[in-house]
Amino acid sequence: MKVMVITFEQPSRQASPQFSYYYCDSDRQMYRYFGMLRAGFWDLWGPRTLLAYLQLLLRGRKILPSAADIHQRGGNVLLDPDGRVRFHHIGSGPADRPDLESIFRMVEEG
Repeated sequence: MKVMVITFEQPSRQASPQFSYYYCDSDRQMYRYFGMLRAGFWDLWGPRTLLAYLQLLLRGRKILPSAADIHQRGGNVLLDPDGRVRFHHIGSGPADRPDLESIFRMVEEG
């Protein structure tokens, strides 16, 4: 299975081995194409986000300021080898991310 990550930032050198390819979409054409527009204040700082940050703090993780555009919505799009969209999720905020394992399971199940 080959997985491509599309980001608007340059990927770090410590890229995850789960992903085969990285593409830097610095002008965010793919983000716009798939409807991942800008997030509003309550998307970024709503109860789900605050709870997610609290859980990280309770696990001993530090919350570091982001160097990236925090208003850019994230999401996940799964395309099959023929280019058909099999899964499309637009995040409502930083805490709204599907589990990667469930996405990989979708790939394996076809």
